[in-house]
Amino acid sequence: MFCSGVISMIKMKNQVINEIDSYLKRLFPVTRSISGPGNRETLKVLQEIAPIEIKDFKSGLAVYDWTIPDEWHIHDAWIKDANGKKIIDFNECNIHVVSYSNPINTKVEFREVKSHMHVHPDIPDAIPYRTSYYSNDWGFCLTHDQYNFLESLEGPIEICIDSEFNPNGSLTIGEILIPGKLKEEILISTYICHPSLANDNLSGAIMTAFIARELLKKDNLERSYRIIWVPETIGAISYCAMNEDALKSIQSGFVVTTVGGKGGFGYKQSFDSDHSINSIIQNVFEEKGLDYITYPFDIHGSDERQYSSQGFRINVATITKDKYYEYPYYHSSKDDLSFVKAGAIFESFELYLMALEKLNNDSVYKNLYPNCEIMLSKHDLYPKTGGAQLPKINGTSEIDLILWLLFSSDGTKGIHGIARSLGCSEVLLIKVADHLVEKGLLIKLI
Repeated sequence: MFCSGVISMIKMKNQVINEIDSYLKRLFPVTRSISGPGNRETLKVLQEIAPIEIKDFKSGLAVYDWTIPDEWHIHDAWIKDANGKKIIDFNECNIHVVSYSNPINTKVEFREVKSHMHVHPDIPDAIPYRTSYYSNDWGFCLTHDQYNFLESLEGPIEICIDSEFNPNGSLTIGEILIPGKLKEEILISTYICHPSLANDNLSGAIMTAFIARELLKKDNLERSYRIIWVPETIGAISYCAMNEDALKSIQSGFVVTTVGGKGGFGYKQSFDSDHSINSIIQNVFEEKGLDYITYPFDIHGSDERQYSSQGFRINVATITKDKYYEYPYYHSSKDDLSFVKAGAIFESFELYLMALEKLNNDSVYKNLYPNCEIMLSKHDLYPKTGGAQLPKINGTSEIDLILWLLFSSDGTKGIHGIARSLGCSEVLLIKVADHLVEKGLLIKLI
């Protein structure tokens, strides 16, 4: 029985890895941006994995301090020499064109358009990824050899970007709502706006669909889940604006990105480093025996800066395998399917599932006497003889644990994070918390 169970698990793992690999190959060539048909195509393919509801937010709509831009379509682009030979071809690599480039069709000397040509500062044979979402501009991205060749040409070159903007278009997002026993939700967000960049963030978009599929199989979910696929920044902002009340009630979650590189694991902390989500992730790494890098929260990065803004204050963290900014191929053509492997994404997939399981079951208590300190002796929680000491638990007195629990239990903090900050076990602290529930001082919310 044991052997058959192990064989079954290995088969399941291999099946999922093969599925991930097939979706990587199908979706890598798709031209995605902050809007346009590539995003809809990507979400429709991911619907094969999980029942994603595709929604559109109209161009021109104000979302807080932003406006949803016109929808961008690109059909073709090239640079030709004087003999009509293509030197740069969008159809060979879709990051050759700066995303959201204006249309252009002209013959011109190369020196006149050099400022529109971009090369990678550190990797000569890489094509950089660049955008001009809100700058009303155009451009091409080249290797150093391509740039030098164009610069050496005599006579005019022909430049064409066949693109268009639709003011009646929309920004497309994907959403899955999974109900649990409780209305309290966990947010899982990933972004879908990068063309032909495997780790950043095709890896996250695909893995999130497999996470959704796995969660949908479970019948013992305590918390509910809100899982979304959005264009980075403007998509997250638009989603927050359209779902403000729902998101303001969410306490924690994940932004899923860069989960499939060849390098090591790490995690970016949520804005409150003492929140349970951070201690849970550390616990997962420790249980798996993995080395990892801890990145403290900062205002740069992905959509955590939207969800953690003052209006929402969601504690979102990110588990990564070759974190954005940190690997040399970031935002370049080298971030391809030779760099990202399905097996690496599966490793991240397992870590996320472990973290979500722990977060799903993280107990939350609320102090029923939040105004000033409780009189412990009145509730028979204080030594009757002055100066007496109660037994210490792992070097911390029971009174200290009681006081910290009452101080920390505001109905938002999970017991896992409180326990780790106090340096005691979660099991032990739950016993103390449950004793305070019996005394009528705490109420267990989850």
